[in-house]
Amino acid sequence: MILRIDAASPVPPYEQLREQVSTMVGSGVLPPETRLPAIRQLAADLDLAPGTVARAYRELEAGGTVRSRRGRGTFVVGPRRPPPSRQRERQLSEAAESFARRARQLGIAPEVALSVVGHALGIRAEIETP
Repeated sequence: MILRIDAASPVPPYEQLREQVSTMVGSGVLPPETRLPAIRQLAADLDLAPGTVARAYRELEAGGTVRSRRGRGTFVVGPRRPPPSRQRERQLSEAAESFARRARQLGIAPEVALSVVGHALGIRAEIETP
């Protein structure tokens, strides 16, 4: 399992970790019943505080992605079912609003923000500017 934490990112390390593990579970890279690394070991590997990894694991467990078994470790439960279409659209809209608000706060031009989104989606967004 390869995880990377970007210390320069505005996204907190626990959220980067939660997102990466969640993506790996959703894509099948981490199948059900896969045991995740121990908190202390992963913290040492990623040069993070154990509390940071513990928070990511707690959030993953709260979301139903993993299950912790006291004294035995943390295991992948399996990919979560996607929420109903309307709920997914609402969640996406909320995320887009949050992104747009943050881009404005940073003084990022709209065409640059769109390019960043295109890159994050794995597409090359060619934006024409007037």
